[in-house]
Amino acid sequence: MAVSVIFICYENICRSPMAEGIFSSLLVKYNVQHLFSVSSAGTVSYQEGSKPDERAIDALSSRGIDISSVRARCIDELDMYAFDWIFVMDYDNYEEICRSFISDQRPRVHLVMEFVAGRSGEEISDPYYGTAKEFERAMNDLVSASEHILVRLFEEYPCIALQASRA
Repeated sequence: MAVSVIFICYENICRSPMAEGIFSSLLVKYNVQHLFSVSSAGTVSYQEGSKPDERAIDALSSRGIDISSVRARCIDELDMYAFDWIFVMDYDNYEEICRSFISDQRPRVHLVMEFVAGRSGEEISDPYYGTAKEFERAMNDLVSASEHILVRLFEEYPCIALQASRA
């Protein structure tokens, strides 16, 4: 059974599709992509069906990651209980996600930066109204977060870590 991971931001056109692409590329690097299900969504449906922001596509393209096929979707259309791990970009979206669960029955919900030493509690700022530089900053933060999340998941699932070490 695959470990299911979802990344959440507001509209699912900037941060969360970037995180989905970055995390998925790390799984390929360690040859464990078949052991995970990775997706992204937004807490609102304003952009539903839209592709990621061009600046997000361009930022990840500079690292050889293609997210142009990702399409925005809203958590309203998902069974959030189906995810083992939920990573959110900021406190507003964290609170929105937590409100959608019965408190003692929710999956693991974390701020995306939680496992980065010295940065737990930090948000990933929404770069939408910024420049390409803000998208690059968000990308760099998401690369760091994704690497640390994967380390945490390797600790949680030793069988996956063992398989990754053989790659």
